[in-house]
Amino acid sequence: MLVTGSSGLIGARTADRLSAQFRVAGLDRPGEPHPPSSADNIPCDLTSDDSVVQALTMVKGRFGSDIAAVVHLAAYFDFSGEPSSKYSEVTVEGTRRLLRALHALGFRVARFIFSSTMLVHKPCEPGEAITEEWPLDPRWPYPQSKVETERMLEKERGNYPTAVLRIAGVYDDDCQSIPLAHQIERIYERHITSKMFPGHISHGQSFLHLEDLVDAIVRVLERRRTLPETAVMLLGEPEPLTYDELQHRLGRLLHGEDWDTVRIPKMMAKTGAWLQGVTPLLEDPFIKPWMIDFADDHYALDVSRAKEWLHWEPRHSLRDTLPKMIDALRRDPVAWYRAHHLSLPAELEEKR
Repeated sequence: MLVTGSSGLIGARTADRLSAQFRVAGLDRPGEPHPPSSADNIPCDLTSDDSVVQALTMVKGRFGSDIAAVVHLAAYFDFSGEPSSKYSEVTVEGTRRLLRALHALGFRVARFIFSSTMLVHKPCEPGEAITEEWPLDPRWPYPQSKVETERMLEKERGNYPTAVLRIAGVYDDDCQSIPLAHQIERIYERHITSKMFPGHISHGQSFLHLEDLVDAIVRVLERRRTLPETAVMLLGEPEPLTYDELQHRLGRLLHGEDWDTVRIPKMMAKTGAWLQGVTPLLEDPFIKPWMIDFADDHYALDVSRAKEWLHWEPRHSLRDTLPKMIDALRRDPVAWYRAHHLSLPAELEEKR
């Protein structure tokens, strides 16, 4: 097994799970954090031809030329919303570089698995559900880079069968979702902005528990020789929590009270986000002006294809996992804030 991005949240858990069945080579950039000890750590910089060839030569020397699957998770991502050359250098060209080196070195790959995102699709309306044939409409650089890579993958895959997984927002029992962590932070600290939202509060977005994602990847591996030559699948919880329900649940869990949310005009929200970002001494806010335009986006997923092909469906739900996230926060607020790279409020600074 070859896992790229093996030191990341998804990659580390995937490599660890697969090590029970396969010898796992974990490829990631040199330095910390490292892949789990259950994987062979092989440094690899996807932006360098030499580095990729050296890494795969090392893989071939240790494991041979037969690879059950490449689980390609490495990619570039940020929340700035700004174009970046790294989307092309890492996500698109890094994938092309990896594929070409695998072919050049004579690897036999039973399945090349690429992690994409549900955000490549146009949002739907409440009552609708997105399928794999739903129109593509990647509206900011991250999903745009995934669409470009999906198209390149089909051209460059050669004789490698592929599986493209369009994944919902990933979380685990501690949270480990940047947008969710910031939403929890705002309500936990009773920020005035926590009760304002510039979109329809009846809309929401699908999420997916990390364990369910890893389970789906394992099932792809188990069926690597029987899936269609090019298999595209959506993975996520079919029924998203609406923003309104999410707010109320977090308010009750954190403070024992409902958390009513007022819808505000988008221009007001953009102005407020911009002012926070340029005002000296104020922390740079997570909510950026560009995000406001997507506040109405609704992502409900039809995962019937994954059910049919993988005999898979989510066993967890965000609704049932929220209490575990809040328990983790209450047990050790300082550790929780640090784990999610959040600035400690004054009262937690005193306890540190």
